[in-house]
Amino acid sequence: MSTDYQQARAALGTRLRELRFSCPGGRLTGQQLAHRLGWPGSKVSKLENGRQTASPEDLRAWADATEQPDAYPELAARLSGFESHIKSWRRALANGFKPLHEGLSAEIEHTSEIWVWEESVIPGLLQTPGYARHVIQRYSELLGGVRDVEDAVRSRMRRQEWLYRPGRKLHVLMWEAALRSLICPPSVLAAQFDRLAGVIGMDTVELGVIPFTASVKIVPANGFWVLDDRKVVAEDWHAELWLDDADNIALYVKVWKTLRESAVYGADAHNVINAARRALNS
Repeated sequence: MSTDYQQARAALGTRLRELRFSCPGGRLTGQQLAHRLGWPGSKVSKLENGRQTASPEDLRAWADATEQPDAYPELAARLSGFESHIKSWRRALANGFKPLHEGLSAEIEHTSEIWVWEESVIPGLLQTPGYARHVIQRYSELLGGVRDVEDAVRSRMRRQEWLYRPGRKLHVLMWEAALRSLICPPSVLAAQFDRLAGVIGMDTVELGVIPFTASVKIVPANGFWVLDDRKVVAEDWHAELWLDDADNIALYVKVWKTLRESAVYGADAHNVINAARRALNS
């Protein structure tokens, strides 16, 4: 995934260098171009060598500074092509959490079946408002103090209406660590446990938990969602990855099925949840 992204970013950098070399007024050095743009020389180098992702504004300025403004639509199309798969949190959150949540909600609306794996957090479709508020607030603090936390919480809760519509099915796998992580106060986590216990047995939800004591075939890491058989959404610290090629979708489905072999369901899942609840009071 990141390799494909990096290759696309490097290819864009090569194209930027070509524009610098072919400037109608004469070939520019990196320092000359940086001076025209009012940038540090290091930024020109990073963009050309694929070590930094350009913004649309960067690309327009580059096209103008190299006296080739007609090149901008091509550059923008290249950027859009690879950023549609790798969505930087920094850019995605420029307008707050709410638009980000609504974008995923729109995608979920067109989905009939979802397979979720989470290693350290309760999945959003099963979160209580209190738990969701603490999770979103922590990300807000980490990623720059985005302020629309309550709008994001409401958006996340509205998304859960999907669970109550005919023909929908949510398959959830969680590692026990998701039950033990005190991302919120114990009282909030206790209410979250009640929510999880309540969805066990719903005809639209299949909830599995991998206990700490279970033998696993692969490392329980890297949360992701598989939407029908057409798209994977995975999160990393720097970006959200949207994958729609058959090979990657097949890989994530294989990962999910491999993890499922270590999960417990029904009464056994209840027992793991109850053990986590008892630990809150110990």
